[in-house]
Amino acid sequence: MPFPSSASTVAPITGPAGRAMAQSMEAALVEALNQHLTMERSASAAYFAIAIWFAERELRGFSHFFKQEAIQEQVHAAHFADYLIARGQSVVLQEVPAPRQEWSSTDAIMEASFQMESDVTTSLHQLYAMAERAADMRTTVFLDPLIENQVNSEDQFAHLLGRVRFAQNQASAMLIIDGELSNGNNSPAKMA
Repeated sequence: MPFPSSASTVAPITGPAGRAMAQSMEAALVEALNQHLTMERSASAAYFAIAIWFAERELRGFSHFFKQEAIQEQVHAAHFADYLIARGQSVVLQEVPAPRQEWSSTDAIMEASFQMESDVTTSLHQLYAMAERAADMRTTVFLDPLIENQVNSEDQFAHLLGRVRFAQNQASAMLIIDGELSNGNNSPAKMA
């Protein structure tokens, strides 16, 4: 099929940043994507603070695990920034509050971390529902692998929370878990 002549072509629509875009996005969905990006950045700051907390207590495995999680959350935020840019939207970097730095126990940290992962999962599902209501299939396709990875992260944190609770703050048990985390052994058992 031949291309139409230049006289009949229509200029593409552009987004707020002036970038061409194939499909416009609902303002509420753009705002929600930017809010989720902030949530990922906040999670990164929280995990970095937790990594420091564990480093101060000589628990290298826990510290390393949470440092890697902090990096991973920054990568997640970058995925959202890349997606918004690809869709011709402006990325709005909102203020990220200072993370909590004082904790009473490893149990409290793992409970808060699991809850944070659960909240991120909920946010992704809400974004997906918004995209479906807006008939924005590009966004649902973007979110599909992110949701799968997030559900796996939630499972991993539930596993670690269970292990820490089972250890009942016994030093020897906590050192075993710390050693496992140092070796990258942090996945739940699988039956399949």
